[in-house]
Amino acid sequence: MNAWTLLTMIIVVLILLPNITILISFFTEEAENWAHIQEFILPNLIKNTSLLIIFTGFLAIMIGTSLAWLVSAYDFPFKNFFKWGLILPLAIPPYIAGYTYNGILNYTGVIQKTLRNTWGIEVNQKYFDILNLPGAVFIFTLFLFPYVFMITRGFLQNQSASLVENARLLGRGPFSIFFRVVLPISRGAIVGGGSLVLLEVLNDYGVVQYFGVPTFSTAIFQTWFGMGDLNAAIKLSATLMFIVFFILVLEKFLRGRKKYSYTTTKVRPLTPIKLTKSKAWTAFSYCAIIFALGFLIPFIQLTAWMFLTFEKMMSSTFIELVWNSLFVSLVGAAMITVFAVIIANFARMHQSFISKAPARVTILGYSIPGAVIAVGISTVFIEIDNLLFNFYEMAGLDASLFISTSLFMLISAYVIRFLAVGFNSIEAGFDKVGNKFTEASRMLGMNVTKTFFKVDLRMIKGPLISGFILAFIEIIKELPLTLILRPFNFDTLSTKAYQYASDEQIHEASLASIIIVVVSAIAIYVFHKVLEKEPR
Repeated sequence: MNAWTLLTMIIVVLILLPNITILISFFTEEAENWAHIQEFILPNLIKNTSLLIIFTGFLAIMIGTSLAWLVSAYDFPFKNFFKWGLILPLAIPPYIAGYTYNGILNYTGVIQKTLRNTWGIEVNQKYFDILNLPGAVFIFTLFLFPYVFMITRGFLQNQSASLVENARLLGRGPFSIFFRVVLPISRGAIVGGGSLVLLEVLNDYGVVQYFGVPTFSTAIFQTWFGMGDLNAAIKLSATLMFIVFFILVLEKFLRGRKKYSYTTTKVRPLTPIKLTKSKAWTAFSYCAIIFALGFLIPFIQLTAWMFLTFEKMMSSTFIELVWNSLFVSLVGAAMITVFAVIIANFARMHQSFISKAPARVTILGYSIPGAVIAVGISTVFIEIDNLLFNFYEMAGLDASLFISTSLFMLISAYVIRFLAVGFNSIEAGFDKVGNKFTEASRMLGMNVTKTFFKVDLRMIKGPLISGFILAFIEIIKELPLTLILRPFNFDTLSTKAYQYASDEQIHEASLASIIIVVVSAIAIYVFHKVLEKEPR
């Protein structure tokens, strides 16, 4: 067994262990509150979760797919800006967007104040109330549709122009081409983006808790920290895992067995059609409205609140929050990049079914909601601490739970949760360069390790940067894992923004929120530029 195989096996075990622990505990551990939860709470959790993922998935797919086709197939004013501007809603975590929109729409918000003070119009508050399930769907849709947009646009912009041109020659109009040609061939990309949206909805805790919508994430928190019943939280986590597995199976089914491939090597990318007059401004208006709702309006509101509280909030304690966030995000993203490179290189070097298994395992972490991973990894690390108790005493350590109360556990959870994000980018990079350069280097007498560092890594520099940036963005925005697993007195920008918002100190939450948004937006812009420079 060589070093690459050993490292890959260790990483796979680290990913699988927390999830296996939850599944085993589901069938073996007794939970005093489980019967009560099954009878009175579980049906409502399933109902709310189902409604959230059904309506959010449908709306996100509808908006993301239509925007992707519009930007790929047509030319209109500010199109080049919207190519990356429509990704920016991902820079605003849904929980931050949720409390921002509530602040805009509530009785003291800018809209109702303007109506009362400027126009003398009193409006019933119920028409502006978004703290409910439809409001949560609205937030999730606006700030998660870029997953569908990015993946579908990436597919469409490299699609053969002949498919669309032949449809036009046969007399098909724009809508017919979209529904009869574009949607069928893009089904895999659309379903892939939609599944990411659904997984993000299942992972969310901040929005559903703030909006008062009971879901599995809120129930896991309440059962664990409210009732003090870890075993019941484990059973809820396992139930949620079964739902996630069902969604993944459904995704495979929806992708179907139909595959579309080119029948010729002469493949031309889509050539955008220039829209004129009213059509051009209609396309611009649609993109502009979604961009404004998904990024511009909440960003402006957060900036306005930030200026109101900047002097009050800016302090050495706040600087420490920024440092904590950057530290865990940079370290976590670096570890994810290293682990992703190891697994992707192992899969590339060993072309067999067994070598592909670790690659599939990386997806598992991203498929499992953060609250579930937190429960699993806590259980594992507490057991490790118990096994090492005698060693702690010999070493003179006061804490009996040394590892399970450290940053190491939190960063390990980040790696398990977001490894797939870095892996997908790096695997795509290895697929592009292939094995020919590696084989040539080996034939010239260079060993595996030297070839890896001097040839392979240099050729996937773009995907390495992309994977690191994507992991960094995910970690700096992450909430459920950080809330549960952070060490005592350790806060990040995301946890502090959430705490202020939960205490109805919306203005005070704005500074932490705006830093998350700005850092994420800059990272998204860099990611976009790296992708543009990558050879097709």
